[in-house]
Amino acid sequence: MYKAGFIGCGNMGGTLAAVAARSVGGSAVLTADHNAPKLAALEKEWGCAVGTPAQVAAESRLIFLGVKPQVMDRACEEIRPVLMKRKDHFVVVSMAAGMSSAAVSTLLGDAPVIRIMPNTPAAVGEGVILYCKGLGVSADDEELFLSLMKPAGICAKLPEEKIDMGSALTGCGPAFVCLLVEAMTDAGVRCGLPHDLAQSFSLQTFAGTAKLALKTQRDPAQLRAAVCSPAGSTIEGVAALEALGARHAMMEAVQAAYRRTVELGKGK
Repeated sequence: MYKAGFIGCGNMGGTLAAVAARSVGGSAVLTADHNAPKLAALEKEWGCAVGTPAQVAAESRLIFLGVKPQVMDRACEEIRPVLMKRKDHFVVVSMAAGMSSAAVSTLLGDAPVIRIMPNTPAAVGEGVILYCKGLGVSADDEELFLSLMKPAGICAKLPEEKIDMGSALTGCGPAFVCLLVEAMTDAGVRCGLPHDLAQSFSLQTFAGTAKLALKTQRDPAQLRAAVCSPAGSTIEGVAALEALGARHAMMEAVQAAYRRTVELGKGK
């Protein structure tokens, strides 16, 4: 019996398969995906076993579904008969955006489901995995899940009605941050810096500022004020950002991502 099995090893599923392999060893992780090169990469780098969706469903204690909401029906239809024949205890871990644990459970014949929303920084141990427990998930199941995902970063338990809201920040947020890094890099180039230096400086500034806020637990508004000297350069830049609606644009981006996540769920 494998401790974790992964059906769908794309960007997020593959990342979490690697996380699980770091936790318990690749020999305890079974993977399945239509993309053979992705499975081969996980096998080569982490020693993960390779199988079929049916094998993952039959032989794994925790079954991670790394499939998109649009194809969840088909994926569940394929493994439901296998799950319904099992006499031992298992838990399905769903990372489909917008789909409730109850909806996934129903598609799988009332299987116990943990719903998660991870983000890409989990690949380097700096991620956030939001999660909630569905019916039938025991404290032992939760403990096993948390131990497997510990190398990813932070696992934060939320009421299910807050998962989509949190995902608009943590799940979609890396794309927003990268867009801002790109913009700052281009700004540095426009000022005259070489692109590689501008990008390196921008990335380090984002990483360092985030680490400073986390370590000191100071409000970001306080940290911003500390950099803004009276009549100085920084406050001029801040004024330009405010005049151009940077704060409003970010708020709209997060809300748009949240609305789309809800739409995806309703589409199921």
